[in-house]
Amino acid sequence: MSVTLDLSRVSGAAPAPQTLTGKPLINLSGLTRTQMIAALTESGVAEHGKAKMRATQVFRWIHHRGVTDFAMMTDVAKETRARLAEVFTIARPEIVERQVSKDGTRKWLIRTAPGIEIEAVYIPSVGRAGALCVSSQVGCTLNCSFCHTGTQALVRNLTAAEIVAQVQVAKDDLAEWPSDKDDRLLSNIVFMGMGEPLYNMGAVADAIEIISDNEGIAISRRRITVSTSGVVPQLQALGEKTQAMLAISLHATNDALRDVLVPLNKKYPLDQLIAGIRAYPGISNARRVTFEYVMLKGVNDSPDEARALIKLIKGIPAKINLIPFNPWPGSDYQCSDWAAIEAFAAIVNKAGYSSPIRTPRGRDILAACGQLKSESEKVRASALRQLSMAAMAGVLDDDEDDNAA
Repeated sequence: MSVTLDLSRVSGAAPAPQTLTGKPLINLSGLTRTQMIAALTESGVAEHGKAKMRATQVFRWIHHRGVTDFAMMTDVAKETRARLAEVFTIARPEIVERQVSKDGTRKWLIRTAPGIEIEAVYIPSVGRAGALCVSSQVGCTLNCSFCHTGTQALVRNLTAAEIVAQVQVAKDDLAEWPSDKDDRLLSNIVFMGMGEPLYNMGAVADAIEIISDNEGIAISRRRITVSTSGVVPQLQALGEKTQAMLAISLHATNDALRDVLVPLNKKYPLDQLIAGIRAYPGISNARRVTFEYVMLKGVNDSPDEARALIKLIKGIPAKINLIPFNPWPGSDYQCSDWAAIEAFAAIVNKAGYSSPIRTPRGRDILAACGQLKSESEKVRASALRQLSMAAMAGVLDDDEDDNAA
């Protein structure tokens, strides 16, 4: 007996909006200024000689003012606004769930397309004012053994529009429009959410160009950090294309342990990774690399490991973020004792490296480092299991997946 499962009913997602000809509307939010000029010209919305001016107007309305309706673009001719609405969209994705932690951390579950759901987290009082942790993929392929996010299988890369949408959703919720507010709460962007950003380089680079554009959201590239588990061949391109700050998800000082904690290390071992970091474009004392090091009790938290870390990164302008392990259901690891973390930090500090101990934020809503995993992914998996069992018993009925949802 074969059964085809339609999980779109479980997610409840609506189909993507389409033009009158049946083609999907192009999301202008994911286009850089250059790409927007080309799109306006190719669509016939703007003449070649006026496309640059029109793109600047539209770009500012989208990313500086935060509008979600072309009708609100009052300095654009009415007939042009109507034509824009026929070909393009600037609508926000659906917010499936919004949670606020007791410490002020906010987490959004965002549905950008049928079956495509991601999480973004805003953490107050991080960076200059507050940081937004964005996702670059739906799920992840890396399977880092301590990371809850890594237990969700990869669905696909996100588009630039879907990455930028996470920033727009946060700015909506924080009342951060227009983007040049002096007292804005969102000052930093970190690509530390779901997925490996360097496996989605094109969309990540475009999103950073859009987010950092001074005519729009205008977050400086020096306040945008991309975290990677060590996709060494893409490090050079990341620095050259984005000028973003680099963070390395390190967590171990030898290949044997890192092979277990970060399986990508089997492909790009530590000697290759460290060489790639040393060659990262723009690295300097003013643009230090951040090494992320999750503290796992009895695994990587000894004084010997601290000394090995110092030796490993010697000569690299760097700081080390020590991250108390954030527990999640089913994990085999425990967080290091506080005394062990402080002893580790003291050794690193004495060697001249800044080693702040990251205060866990948003643990109560599973929004802390390594805890992101779409709740809906678990719901869909549960629905799939129930439907499969019903099919095997020959009693599948039309309401089963609705009940599972």
